[in-house]
Amino acid sequence: MTEKILIDGQSLTIEQVIKVAYGEAGEPKVEISADAQKQVEKAAEAVQTLLKRGEVAYGITTGFGAFKDKVIPLEDVKALQKNIIMSHAVGTGDLYDVPTTRAIMLIRANTLARGHSGIRSSTLGLLIDMLNHGIHPQIPEKGSLGASGDLAPLAHMALIMIGLGKAEYQGETLSGADVLKRAGLESVELAAKEGLALTNGTSVMCALGTLLVHQSKRLSGITDAAGALSLEALNGTPLAFDERIHNLRPFPRQISTAANMRNLLEGSEFTREYDPANVQDAYTLRCIPQVHGAIRDAIAYTRWVMEIELNSVTDNPLIFIDEATDEITVISGGNFHGEPLAIAMDYLAIALAEFGNISERRIMRLTDDCSNAQALPAFLTREGGLNSGFMITQYTAAALATENKVLAHPASVDSIPTSANVEDHVSMGLTAALKLRQVAQNVEHILATELMAAAQGIDFRRQEIGKNAKLGKGTVPIYERIRQEVPFLERDTVLYDYIHAVKALISNGELDYLQS
Repeated sequence: MTEKILIDGQSLTIEQVIKVAYGEAGEPKVEISADAQKQVEKAAEAVQTLLKRGEVAYGITTGFGAFKDKVIPLEDVKALQKNIIMSHAVGTGDLYDVPTTRAIMLIRANTLARGHSGIRSSTLGLLIDMLNHGIHPQIPEKGSLGASGDLAPLAHMALIMIGLGKAEYQGETLSGADVLKRAGLESVELAAKEGLALTNGTSVMCALGTLLVHQSKRLSGITDAAGALSLEALNGTPLAFDERIHNLRPFPRQISTAANMRNLLEGSEFTREYDPANVQDAYTLRCIPQVHGAIRDAIAYTRWVMEIELNSVTDNPLIFIDEATDEITVISGGNFHGEPLAIAMDYLAIALAEFGNISERRIMRLTDDCSNAQALPAFLTREGGLNSGFMITQYTAAALATENKVLAHPASVDSIPTSANVEDHVSMGLTAALKLRQVAQNVEHILATELMAAAQGIDFRRQEIGKNAKLGKGTVPIYERIRQEVPFLERDTVLYDYIHAVKALISNGELDYLQS
């Protein structure tokens, strides 16, 4: 039986967005709730009432941006809405992938379903039908300042609805008119307010932020596991994860990370007990709860922001109807401004860069025999000199970690005025999202390298302590899964395919069972 997700502008969850983003056409099926549809129709009727009265309302009977004072004749109102779609579709760069595009469409539909945007239920229904049929507009990644929302990319989404633009459908790229015809749908002639409602809002940056929060949660568990496996490879001690230590500094996610580390390492014969000659490890092992826990705080904060934004109305102006008197009020505000999301995603980019930094330092420790007291051979290889082993994997990890430091510079502090200085402060929220996405991808590569290096180190240690020595109950499955893709490397070989294979395990969720 097909799963259904009802949208009403108030109850969409991150988990539902993930299901729709990575689902097939119509699986799960998205529908608008009956109550929400009534609210949508009521607001659309209110727009028509305003037109009949001849009232001046921004974006309904006026131009946009710096043209806000230009009153549009009634006979040109429909042309105004079509023009906003065509003129604003000026995006550039690579196209968003299908999951991101589906998330954008779902989130835009959900905010319109709240019934304050003035769009007709038939127009909103077309957007939902496109999503359910697997029609995926080609949306360029760049062009949004995150101020009047994500105008350019959302205009590319809306082009298909008026029979223009291009979309991917069943593996083919088709024109807007052809793709609708192929799917048995009809384009729409936009009514007053509808072009603005479709393009004015934060749905693109919110879609990226939502998908990246999900990805970041996945990375947090994998980073713990990589750290635990590296600790075992380096004959580290779990004493620094003692519950009593962390209860004295009660950051909740520091405490939960320490608990996760204890769970991962439970029963391990690769760790050392108290040793008066070696009482503590380097920070990259000893301080895992403090560092990873702080990063989890950033993930939690960003999730909180995205959960609110998913069910927010972010276009402008907004329509309010008094339930007692049916009085209509149109208010211009700034809910389209992406500042809350921009700051959150900048924060998360900084945090994820730290995942990469600490992982790269553990790779260094695994490969540098001077740093690990010769517990492991230099660069994790026999016959060093003839073989370079894992030497250059650390170079790549260092390059990616350094790139992340550049990408961690916040986009939200950089504003540039637009629209003849009417829009004189912008959030750069989509730029923050795109930077965050690249940071996350770089971290996946770094973690893949650490997991490979740690597994190599474990096998060298087995030669010392016995081939039947037990890993921790949480590190056993990750070690075994890596070994299904990457053998112990006796001598130099081409490594990049192995790194890509382990990264794929991270990206596709095969290691998600390690989440704390």
